Amino acid sequence: MHFLIADINKTKKMNVKYFEDTDTLYITFRSNSPIETLDLDENTLIDIDQQGNICSITIEHAQERVGDTEVHYERVMRNKEILAI
Repeated sequence: MHFLIADINKTKKMNVKYFEDTDTLYITFRSNSPIETLDLDENTLIDIDQQGNICSITIEHAQERVGDTEVHYERVMRNKEILAI
């Protein structure tokens, strides 16, 4: 699955992948190279870039921990008045 997230200045691509054979959910928020991986717990890893932004999240044992792997996505656009501020 591939989702597009709107940004004021540019479009970023967020990818959500589920690996059924290893029951791993992998979410990528940006293509920056991570410089550090944080262990949230023994089954959740967060990759951080040089500016402290989250690049990706890995969740092991995803069905057990997250539940149903069916993804529902809703894109909520910003109000034009808010963008003018």
